[in-house]
Amino acid sequence: MSQPARTVFRHDADKVAYVRREVNAASNAIRARFPLLDNQNLVGATVMAVSVAAMLAIAWLYARGTIAWYVALPLAAFVTSLIHELEHDLIHLMYFKKTPWAYHLMMALCWLTRPGTINPWTRRRMHLHHHKVSGGESDLEEFGITNGERWGVKRLLMIADGMLAVVLRPAAMRRKVKQYVAAQPVQDPAERMQLRVEQVSSYMPVGHVYYALWHAFIVYHVGLFALHAFGYAVTVPALVERAMDIVDFLAVVWLGPNFVRSFCINFVSSNMHYFGDIDSRNVIQQTQVLNPWWMLPFQLFCFNFGSTHAIHHFVVRDPFYIRQLTARTAHAALREVGVRFNDVGTFARANRWGAYRPSRGTRHVQVDA
Repeated sequence: MSQPARTVFRHDADKVAYVRREVNAASNAIRARFPLLDNQNLVGATVMAVSVAAMLAIAWLYARGTIAWYVALPLAAFVTSLIHELEHDLIHLMYFKKTPWAYHLMMALCWLTRPGTINPWTRRRMHLHHHKVSGGESDLEEFGITNGERWGVKRLLMIADGMLAVVLRPAAMRRKVKQYVAAQPVQDPAERMQLRVEQVSSYMPVGHVYYALWHAFIVYHVGLFALHAFGYAVTVPALVERAMDIVDFLAVVWLGPNFVRSFCINFVSSNMHYFGDIDSRNVIQQTQVLNPWWMLPFQLFCFNFGSTHAIHHFVVRDPFYIRQLTARTAHAALREVGVRFNDVGTFARANRWGAYRPSRGTRHVQVDA
């Protein structure tokens, strides 16, 4: 049997249009076959309600001793990965666009259930800017999760802890914030100052509570372990013990799950996006499909992000559950136009499209797809 003729594209714009046609056609077919999926408000609200109820049920079962910590923590982490997808869809106004109170309620629940993240309203501006300049100088969102950094212990720590991503490179973060603010379509100095304040306060107050409790949990237990290992007998005050009992409980049902989820999404996202030497306007160069078998544990806690997020860069309109259902068709189209699949060399190239060339600044060049 002869192989079907490969589509010939004259320009990158033709490639992008082709992918969009294929994905939209697949999406329309699924929506027509399952009309309920087209009721995005209902689906989004249901996923949120079920997810929040699941987190509360997991906490209740763990408090009763019905399930162990090693069951409760990954279950809660998986649930928060669904909520992360909801927040991403909310950023693109896919749910309750015409019902502000419901929209903002869902945004607030996204933050409270995923406390280690920045303010979702702040992230909305950053993420929409990311779509305009993905991998570019002012792409603060991707830079914030270590995209473009060389691999080593420092990057590993920054992926695991959003605060360390700021603390371990203060000068670089200040520079990126300035580039991000300068790239916004505002002229009034007061508005620019407001954007800077927005960035400085992006973790307040929920994120600060999360990191204070999470870091207290780590320091307390690592400190006790080290003291006992060196033969020191330690008597912990009763008040501290009671307080740490509460923190330990939260670490299993709220803090730890978000640590696992955050590490997984940051690891996958920062390595499936390209950074630095691409034409940030060329969507074909912005992302790859990153879904080798050995990444399944990471994909589990970020809802298959590495396999489906590239689709979103071409077709923004579809919520996360539709992307999962159109993935097979979308992957075929992405391969057809030259989007990379499982380019694991990105780990050695610091997420560059081509060879990594260390320099003081990031430089954009026009490259062939």
